Amino acid sequence: MKGKNGRHRTYGSNNRNSCNTVVVHMSDYKWCHAPQCHEHRTQDRIRGAKGSKVLRTRKVKQDKWNQDSFLKYFCSQGCMLQFVNTHMERIVAIAPRNEPLETPINDPVKTKHETGYGRTYYDNIITEKEVDTSMK
Repeated sequence: MKGKNGRHRTYGSNNRNSCNTVVVHMSDYKWCHAPQCHEHRTQDRIRGAKGSKVLRTRKVKQDKWNQDSFLKYFCSQGCMLQFVNTHMERIVAIAPRNEPLETPINDPVKTKHETGYGRTYYDNIITEKEVDTSMK
């Protein structure tokens, strides 16, 4: 809900009778980076005056919720996958992998578990080896 001076009012669920105002700047948003985001036929993408409507790319709000996630650049997982599928070769070229990575482990310990219903299942406990990183 917009209040005075273009501020958005939010009502916290913990303080039902209180009102907080938040100033929203355009820099708090990024446009979705998906190449076909503007082609999805959803109600929230429709913009423009009657007779000259367009489907527009969604804005993605920048906040603590998505600050360390791919979701700060994409409005949905579908849009993120469109981007990845379009740019896969260039993304992989940033850090190509020409050999496998390996993590040293101890021999796995297999433990047997029996349920009360005559069924048996096994767990494999895998632990990483301690690596001596001290300089001698």
